[in-house]
Amino acid sequence: MLDKKTVAAYLDRISARHPRRLDAETLRHLHERHVLSVPFDNLDYHRGAEICMDERAVDKVVHEHRGGLCGEINTAFWFLLRSLGYDVTLHQGRVHIGDGVTTPPYHHILMTVAVDGQRWIADIGFGKSSRQPLRLGTEDAQPDPHGEFHVRRLDRRSVEVLRNGTPQYVLHEEPVELIDFRQTMWWYRTSPDSPFLQNLVCSLPLENGWVSLRDDVLTVTTGDERRTEKLADDAAVLAAYEKWFGIRLEERPVPSPHLNNSLRFSFDT
Repeated sequence: MLDKKTVAAYLDRISARHPRRLDAETLRHLHERHVLSVPFDNLDYHRGAEICMDERAVDKVVHEHRGGLCGEINTAFWFLLRSLGYDVTLHQGRVHIGDGVTTPPYHHILMTVAVDGQRWIADIGFGKSSRQPLRLGTEDAQPDPHGEFHVRRLDRRSVEVLRNGTPQYVLHEEPVELIDFRQTMWWYRTSPDSPFLQNLVCSLPLENGWVSLRDDVLTVTTGDERRTEKLADDAAVLAAYEKWFGIRLEERPVPSPHLNNSLRFSFDT
């Protein structure tokens, strides 16, 4: 559990109001503020930094003003929600990678929150995922600033999340613990076949668009306007990280030497 000082710092980091009530509306506010404030990135996989799925993920998000992939930012959000008093359960998922194929189990971490007599999927670590939590227990369309989402039941123990009709991932409803992801995280971090080592990306939603930086290529989408620019040098790349994502780095991240061009992985950003 996080202490009050850390909770306050976390809320300040994502520009969120301190909750007066632990209801669904507050959950939506926290979820949206997190999505709009904390980058989705794999920089540390290429920088050789340690990837932590414990309270150190909170330190990275809050005190280092950084982002990460699902293993870190969903872990950090889980700590925040628990510390505020929400009824939160961790789950594992299988990610769709095209042509009806999914990853093995434990390749995605996310959570559900029981509040106001309903369960909600809270997932702020899946690239272009929903800006707001998704309601379980209905297959009706759920409009969101990031698209139209559906939660479709597959069997009594799993559901599938779709965005604009395209399957995103399968959520398995059995509760899990952080330690259950240790083996998968080791593989992601060390294997030349790891999809997280196939490109270098940092992305963040805007109020009316999206910004992403793939190595030295910056793309900013605002409304219907899309602008792509190849940055001139290391200084320009570092300046872009700070301007668009609030990330201050001493050295420009470079793609991992383990990059395997035959196994390109596309972050949906």
